[in-house]
Amino acid sequence: MILSSARAGKRIVAVGNHGIVLLSDTDGADFRQAKSVPVRSTLTAVIFVDDKTGWAVGQWGVVLRTDDAGESWTLQRYDTSVDQPLFSVWFRDRERGLAVGLWSLMIATVDGGKTWTPISLPPSPGRKKADRNLLKIFANRMGTLFVAAEQGMILKSYDGENWAYIDTGYKGSFWTGIVLNNGTLLVGGLRGTIYRSTDDGRSWRKAKSEFKSSITDFAEAGGKVYAAGLDGVFLESSDHGATFTGSQREDRLPFTAITVNSVGKLVKFSKQGVVKDPPNEPSK
Repeated sequence: MILSSARAGKRIVAVGNHGIVLLSDTDGADFRQAKSVPVRSTLTAVIFVDDKTGWAVGQWGVVLRTDDAGESWTLQRYDTSVDQPLFSVWFRDRERGLAVGLWSLMIATVDGGKTWTPISLPPSPGRKKADRNLLKIFANRMGTLFVAAEQGMILKSYDGENWAYIDTGYKGSFWTGIVLNNGTLLVGGLRGTIYRSTDDGRSWRKAKSEFKSSITDFAEAGGKVYAAGLDGVFLESSDHGATFTGSQREDRLPFTAITVNSVGKLVKFSKQGVVKDPPNEPSK
């Protein structure tokens, strides 16, 4: 199972179960395993800030860093004292980054991941403490940060230290999010729900889609927005995420991640690894 993918220059790097890291230098036509990965715990997210430097996070609070485009990785953080996985990671540059996870876990680094400091979040609305699972962290071009979270909540920060909750009106979990090239924000999650903001997250409206399969990832390419979903559902939008149309694979293969390759084509991943298109080609 692959859970996240990213571009390191022209290379595609994908991570998933059992510490697997797959690399492709052929725009997704074929993949190979990275040479050195020091953990076997599930990796849930990966990000790169340039052609070589990237991070991956996962179960047991694991943080890994690579400086050779994913060929080899070094362990920067590992916490077996509590099973508190990290679900998402974001870096502003090679030094400053944040990672988020279970039970409002948020950690920050200013030295490229050598050391990580917990960030104390304010109590969730109606609660005495911060207790929402934080599932996807992402940022706009101005550096404003957003976190897609449980129970329809979005967290927002201008500096990465002071955070506020935004109630979208939805009560289910948001699993993923993206900022489009025109600044529009999209978050997606349970039962095919996609919410959209055109005012930097101050207000949100539900996007139109006929599908009810949970959304796992977004991508933008060629003037269109794409959303990957469970149950073999794949959506696209030509109006910056206001409405989505889609299709469903006959085999119901659960999509988990998508990346745009160096020539603008989509590479898809699933609970069974790399997805081969068209569907009559077996995924492996």
